[in-house]
Amino acid sequence: MIDKTVPNVQAALQGLADGMTLMLGGFGLCGIPENSIQEILRLGVKDLTCISNNAGVDDFGIGLLLQTKQVRKMISSYVGENAEFERQLLSGELEVDLIPQGTLAERIRAGGAGIPAFYTPAGYGTEVGENKESREFNSKMYLLEMGLTADFAFVKAWKGDTAGNLIYKGTARNFNPMMATAGKITVAEVEELVPAGELDPNQIHTPGIFVQRIYQGEQYEKRIEQRTVREEVKRQ
Repeated sequence: MIDKTVPNVQAALQGLADGMTLMLGGFGLCGIPENSIQEILRLGVKDLTCISNNAGVDDFGIGLLLQTKQVRKMISSYVGENAEFERQLLSGELEVDLIPQGTLAERIRAGGAGIPAFYTPAGYGTEVGENKESREFNSKMYLLEMGLTADFAFVKAWKGDTAGNLIYKGTARNFNPMMATAGKITVAEVEELVPAGELDPNQIHTPGIFVQRIYQGEQYEKRIEQRTVREEVKRQ
């Protein structure tokens, strides 16, 4: 069985260069590839196109790459928690392609499955559908959307083995599994790395065939994007 492990994040990101298209897993700040993002920041590569559900927050996640202006274009579905993103968008410094969340997920899944395009009703008749081909099926209009792929896909898993098989935990099983299939080079960072054969095959979410490099992550902050708690009710 092929050993996909690399010794550290520096080795995992070898070959990353200016102008590349990256996919970064996660939903809000849950399940994001923290170590990989920090290394992208350290390397200083620029003119990046980042495909992600969101843009992180100002001082964490992809927001760190926006602060240093390493990102040229964002392809996302929700970006409402990042003031720097808003500033760059309104000033014209950042190209943005806002996509309905389900459409974004399906475009990534399609890209990973080798499907070049598909039809969806989402966005027809709105700005989302401008300059896109449309077609009627069963008396309903659909838009043609293109599959998405990337030079690098960065994902984060709870457990992984040396063959690249991955298990995600809870909400971290969001955009990570589909992005893992859509990168020319998929880099997985994991909280726990075990020898091949130790994971229950029935529990694996991403088969190792999709992963080119895997490494043991460290010092995860796992920040909470929005913490909402119920006010204490004082009993009389």
